[in-house]
Amino acid sequence: MHYPRRNSKIKKARKHGFRARMRTSKGRKLINRKRRHGFHRISCIS
Repeated sequence: MHYPRRNSKIKKARKHGFRARMRTSKGRKLINRKRRHGFHRISCIS
């Protein structure tokens, strides 16, 4: 039997989370852009 996707919160956070975004210059630009536009959730897990 094939199971559906098992979403790992840890993997998701490491790839798309706030700390991962702040590591790169492009990621920091993205965070700042979202802040300027008034997003409340600036990354998937923040």
